[in-house]
Amino acid sequence: MSLKDQISEDIKAAMKAKDKVRLETVRSIKKVILEKETSVRPSGQDALTEEQEIEVLTQLAKQRRDSIEQYQQAGRADLVETETQELAILEEYLPAQLSDEEVEAVIDGLIAKVGASSPKDMGKVMGPAMKELKGKADGAKVQALVKAKLGG
Repeated sequence: MSLKDQISEDIKAAMKAKDKVRLETVRSIKKVILEKETSVRPSGQDALTEEQEIEVLTQLAKQRRDSIEQYQQAGRADLVETETQELAILEEYLPAQLSDEEVEAVIDGLIAKVGASSPKDMGKVMGPAMKELKGKADGAKVQALVKAKLGG
């Protein structure tokens, strides 16, 4: 079942369950996916690839994390709770996130592969790291680990 079909089913289930937060969140996911599909149509593509779907979901999850951080700084516990619930629902559609140890192992392998040894080599590692870890690990976490390993 494609992500779009799964989301349509989940909208129906949330409506039946009268789960307002899930319904709003899943509808917002569907809206963004439809907008992205519309934007790729001129290039001759009818539907999003799985990679593009993950990219959309990752972007939405990042927006929620940023909002949570800002609301925490502003002391808005009510909004933090809503965003946290929405983030949890979004993460159900994303591939399982790798553990810190797994991310570290990938980074160690890439550092050895490209021969990086100093903070100046960060760009050589970050490109391949983000390509390999896309959708599987938070970009900020990857960047912090690469920086720490290269002595940055």
